Amino acid sequence: MPTISISKSSRPKPTRAPARASGVEPVARVLRQFRSVFNAARPHFQQVERMTGVGGAQVWALSVIQAQPDIGVGGLARAMDIHQSTASNLVRAMVASGLALACRDAADRRATRLRLSPLGAKVLLKAPGTFSGLSDALAALDDDTLARLDQALSHLSVQLQRGQCAVGIPSMGPDDPAGLPIPRRTRRSSGVG
Repeated sequence: MPTISISKSSRPKPTRAPARASGVEPVARVLRQFRSVFNAARPHFQQVERMTGVGGAQVWALSVIQAQPDIGVGGLARAMDIHQSTASNLVRAMVASGLALACRDAADRRATRLRLSPLGAKVLLKAPGTFSGLSDALAALDDDTLARLDQALSHLSVQLQRGQCAVGIPSMGPDDPAGLPIPRRTRRSSGVG
């Protein structure tokens, strides 16, 4: 059987976007910007955990429960803009550690109403103010820029999900590695019921 030799010059070369005039490839510039955004928020959440002994997501959930006593798990998920299963996991951990109280609704035994426990109230007293830096920065963007950013991040999210499926990497699940909930994506109306 004859052997076929493929020279290096006949192999297809990977394509990559050309470098910009600055000499820095677009991918590297965008990665640097992502690191900048993450690094801006990280110190706040580390400070929250140091001061309270509780992760930032739980402190956030406790503050929502304090502001809305008797909120349900679904209401907590909506208030935090996270998936309901993520909210359920947060509630389970907070109840198990004594930070929150879960009571069955008298009218609907399937529904759970949440209240802050005395320990949860003590944790919130130790917590620094909320981090609104990213929300404030996004709110300061004009509508067109915010819409383009939303669209670009949606495309990036799809690519990340495809990449995980294509190579068999399991999804990280409803929470990110830092212990912060990943906001759930809201569906855009497509006109189809």
